[in-house]
Amino acid sequence: MTLVARIKVTLSDVEPQVLRRFDVPLMIKLNRLHDVIQAAMGWTDSHLYEFRAGGSGWGVPDPDGFYDGPMPASKTSLLDVIEDVGTKTIHYIY
Repeated sequence: MTLVARIKVTLSDVEPQVLRRFDVPLMIKLNRLHDVIQAAMGWTDSHLYEFRAGGSGWGVPDPDGFYDGPMPASKTSLLDVIEDVGTKTIHYIY
C-alpha cells in the first residue's frame, strides 16, 4: 500500500488567488516533487528552487561547495521532511 499526501500549492502575493491540488506518494523525493509542481503550474523549470521548512532548506546544492546552500532535494523524501521537521507546511521557493 502506498501512502499518499494531498498537496495544496498556493502562490503568494497574486490576485486572483492561484492554487493547485494534487496527490503524491509520501515517499516522493523532493526533486521529483519539484517536477510535479512545475508540471501542475505549467512552468518550464527555468529557475533554481528550494523547499523550506523549520529553518532547513532542500534544493540543488552548490556543485562547487562555495556556500552552505540547501541540502540535496534528491536525497530527501516528503515524508522525511514531515517527520524530521514536524510540520505540514513546506514553502516552495521558485
